[in-house]
Amino acid sequence: MVSSLLSPFPNVISQPNLVSRASPPFFTRAQMSSESLPPLPEHRIVLGCGSVGVDFLASVASYPKPDDKIRSTSLKVQGGGNAGNALTCVARLGLNPRLISKVANDAQGKSILEELESDGVNTSFFIVSEEGNSPFTYIIVDNETKTRTCIHTPGYPPLIPDELSQSQLLSALDGANMVYFDGRLYETALIIAKEAACKNIPILVDAEREREGLDDLLNFASYAICSARFPQAWTKAPSLPSALLSMLLRLPNLKFVIVTLGEDGCIMLERSVNGGSDAEEIDIHGLLESLKQRKDESKTIPTCISSVVTNLSANGIGTVFGRLFIGTAEKIPPSELVDTTGAGDAFIGAVVYGTFIPSDLISLQLLFSERLNIFMFNLKVATNSSLCGHATGEDVTICCSSGCIWL
Repeated sequence: MVSSLLSPFPNVISQPNLVSRASPPFFTRAQMSSESLPPLPEHRIVLGCGSVGVDFLASVASYPKPDDKIRSTSLKVQGGGNAGNALTCVARLGLNPRLISKVANDAQGKSILEELESDGVNTSFFIVSEEGNSPFTYIIVDNETKTRTCIHTPGYPPLIPDELSQSQLLSALDGANMVYFDGRLYETALIIAKEAACKNIPILVDAEREREGLDDLLNFASYAICSARFPQAWTKAPSLPSALLSMLLRLPNLKFVIVTLGEDGCIMLERSVNGGSDAEEIDIHGLLESLKQRKDESKTIPTCISSVVTNLSANGIGTVFGRLFIGTAEKIPPSELVDTTGAGDAFIGAVVYGTFIPSDLISLQLLFSERLNIFMFNLKVATNSSLCGHATGEDVTICCSSGCIWL
């Protein structure tokens, strides 16, 4: 039997004492202002398809050697899965998410559904198997090296496209403003993507690493968020800037691509539609270096630096009319770093939120996402928790009103 500790998406972020940044406090209630965020549109439905699960996080003093027997220093049981994490974040930011996934009719599956629903994620499109097991992951958190190792057990039986009827698909897409895929359940995701494209619904794809079916999903993508290694691995381009350029050339529907770089922040390449014939052509490598030189190393909070809209090129790759952004990350002392799970998914949730912000504030989209990602990470540091870092709308107001977003 699953104990009461099995809480896939615990709402602990509402407890202000968990944020224990020492000097100075990262956010304070005095900084709150309802005017800090642009108003959300009336219709703000996000449909997601991807993974959910239960995470068993065991912290250890150091990673065990083969055949060792060691004791954990702490154990937490909580929700996981990229889609579950990201859409929980989306819900707490005030959007209306729906999620398509599959669980078994076991204790873990029931708990996953209950906690998602309690956070405002619509789970009515889930497939629930009467037999088998829900997905779960063992996570070993190494306190010595500040890393984590994940051992995943997929759900069984797996989701197959025929389990989602055409009427369910159309109902799930009804009124949706965006569709999000985490790269898993690709056969079902591809069917959803084709229908969404026919309805001109924007699609965001999480390209964490190369997976079966991801290429097909990316062909439908309006937005892509990548891990640091993915762009070059996927395009075979010689450098990261040229790889981002190559992605926009290979994927004509892509409006922007973001690559996350951990402590180095993130980079975004945005395609511009109008103009370009008379614009200057600039090598994207030199442009990226010039943006990096504009960083203010004295600032500890995230900032966003943008180029002008121009023709960006790379030898042997081609040219794209657009602009380049870099987002810096919070400078956090190494002693405070804890690598668990969930911060990347919170970043994606914030980017989804950002797409509901008017396009003329696109730098706000990027910086908001980076700022929220750091907010999640700091809370995880304070609690050594995986999914505690999903913000509420109130917490987002705090993070935005701290000043960096409106630079």
